[in-house]
Amino acid sequence: MPSVFRHSSKDMSMDAINASATAVQERLANTLHGVVSEAEALLKTAQHGGSEQFAAARDQLEARVRRARSELADLEDSALRKARRAVRATDRAVQDHPYTTAGLLAGVGLLIGVLIARR
Repeated sequence: MPSVFRHSSKDMSMDAINASATAVQERLANTLHGVVSEAEALLKTAQHGGSEQFAAARDQLEARVRRARSELADLEDSALRKARRAVRATDRAVQDHPYTTAGLLAGVGLLIGVLIARR
């Protein structure tokens, strides 16, 4: 197998990328579930409680939404850093193995051409 397909210790493996993406999705889902729960609690408080209880519940919900927005911004920054790292790794692999890359791209182009011609 050409060395372009081997992962070095410096490169992120696909397993690590998938595990990281899954962890981010779970964290995001948990955060959104929490915000929804807070919103539901706010609605129940508004229906059954007085204005003080409503104000307290609203303040809690606003704080939760601010935390969720902050966490989403952090996740976005993390995703951008990982994407840039992947682009740099791909660029290094292409520059280190230009003939292998050209051969792979020619094969992909040929496959696409065959698929289009079959229509």
